[in-house]
Amino acid sequence: MWWGVGAALLANTLYSLGFVLEKRALAALPQVSVRRPDRLLRLVLGSPLWIGGSLALAAGFAAQLVVYRTLPIAAAQGVFVSGLVLLVLLSARLLGEETSGRERSALGAVLAALLMVVLSLREGPGGAEAVGRAAPYPLILLVCVPSLAAGVWLYGAAERRARHRHRLPTAGVEYGVAVGLLYGVSSLAVKGVSGQSTGDGAGAAVLGLLRSPYPYLLLFTGAFGLVMSQAALQRCRASLIVPVCTTVSCVYTAVLGTLSFGEALPDDPLRLALRVAGTALAVVVLLSMPRHDPPPSTPRPPVGAKELTPP
Repeated sequence: MWWGVGAALLANTLYSLGFVLEKRALAALPQVSVRRPDRLLRLVLGSPLWIGGSLALAAGFAAQLVVYRTLPIAAAQGVFVSGLVLLVLLSARLLGEETSGRERSALGAVLAALLMVVLSLREGPGGAEAVGRAAPYPLILLVCVPSLAAGVWLYGAAERRARHRHRLPTAGVEYGVAVGLLYGVSSLAVKGVSGQSTGDGAGAAVLGLLRSPYPYLLLFTGAFGLVMSQAALQRCRASLIVPVCTTVSCVYTAVLGTLSFGEALPDDPLRLALRVAGTALAVVVLLSMPRHDPPPSTPRPPVGAKELTPP
């Protein structure tokens, strides 16, 4: 179990660093758009800083494979969300982003919610919880395909609303939810890949993987998630959009992944209450997040200053 916790903490660090580096690189690039994915890719691939961020994210993905082989899905999500604190600290230090008191309170509530999930795990004399290895492919497709469609639709709707004139600047909640759905599907696919058995040899494992839906889900979420997340990161604060995205992805994976891969819920009433309450609190916090950044305040003239009027 502790190997899994260590791998999850490493993945947290790599993911947080990767997002911050990509955000910093995007701030120096011309405006990108999901309607021009070829231009977006050309711009970001020409930025060494962005490439460094993407390599950090890829290394986090590799660490995530280790996590899903050693920890139950709900436990993994509880550790992953703890990385939000590191992300906020890096965003403040490297990007100069300021979070509101409401957002800091929401972040604290998310950490409390996922602490409940971690406390609901069984580890000790009674043995650790079983880690699911496989899920029926039709069930995975039934869960994932509507989620992908909902994520793409929600992102498109947020894009259309953002183009309206006289609209307050969006804080990125809608973008974060949309990308979070894609990343949630990606997490289920990573879980499926990690459960592929290599007991019959590498060739058989690769053939079995190609017959499963997991590599194709990863290709879809990788392509669309890359374009959508980069455009959203450039427009919105990383310290808000990434926590929203992470919360959606973690709740989605913990709930649907636990059911899909047959990882039983706790039998003990207290542990079951902690897990359900933690998940519910995370959803409530997400729904209460501000949907718009406040408009920039107009500086007041100093007291006693005379108003200048044209002759």
